[in-house]
Amino acid sequence: MRKQDTTVKDYYRYCEEIIKKNSKSFYFAFSQLPEDKANAVFAIYTFCRRADDSVDENGSKVRQQEELERLNMELQLFEKGEEIQHPMWLALRDVFNRYNMSIEPFYEQLEGQRMDINFTEPMTLMELEKYSYYVAGTVGLMLLPVLAQGSSIDLTEQAISLGIAMQITNILRDIGEDYHIKNRVYIPQSLLASELYSADHLKKATINPGFIRIWESLAQHAEELYDNFFHSIFYFDEDSRFQVLLAAKVYRGILNAVRKNNYDCFHVKNYVSPIEMQKIHQAARFVVNRKVLS
Repeated sequence: MRKQDTTVKDYYRYCEEIIKKNSKSFYFAFSQLPEDKANAVFAIYTFCRRADDSVDENGSKVRQQEELERLNMELQLFEKGEEIQHPMWLALRDVFNRYNMSIEPFYEQLEGQRMDINFTEPMTLMELEKYSYYVAGTVGLMLLPVLAQGSSIDLTEQAISLGIAMQITNILRDIGEDYHIKNRVYIPQSLLASELYSADHLKKATINPGFIRIWESLAQHAEELYDNFFHSIFYFDEDSRFQVLLAAKVYRGILNAVRKNNYDCFHVKNYVSPIEMQKIHQAARFVVNRKVLS
């Protein structure tokens, strides 16, 4: 028994190293969960990271499709209880044994990655939200059974809102990188057209009043989604509220970091500074301790 427990810990340790390497913000927040829940988050993150890497780390569309299909086949084996002997899958098996997990968001996450392989620029906010649901709203649904086991209400809408808000935040942070490195524009074409902001403006990294209005339109929508989530925080498990609130507020803080850098999403790496991180940490602790929203 002791040997088996040690082995399971090794699987989770593998997943912990993945999140620690790739997302300091998420690790900062979720490593403070109770050990079982933190481990579950690490395993879920590792699946999502591998799904994302299957597209981002392979240059050709053929190779991307092959890697994504390999992951899809492994997921099918996992669903049948025949998972391959890999730390990620073995950790996820333990997660599925412990929590009331659904397999559907995992398949939908892969569908989101297919949308990236066959990328088309969103025309409307609705199309952007659909894409954001598949690549990020699904992550919220994966985490929900871990973080809100005892909830008295259905938190599906709130979990999806948080995922979409985080994805829009990513998009607003990475406009320059997405355009110049990935050759992608995630800003809805209807928004760009409303301000006569063209591909040439993007190429030249133009930050004019029209760009700021476009950026703020999406940022304010993301903030509405964050607020929708924040109002449900006390329905999450008591031992998870602080960590979930912290992760959401840190991510929301990226929007203010961009504002402080004069909306430069082209040349500046926008992130929440250690000082701001500490302020957010204290504010989130105050909220959950006093049971008041701020």
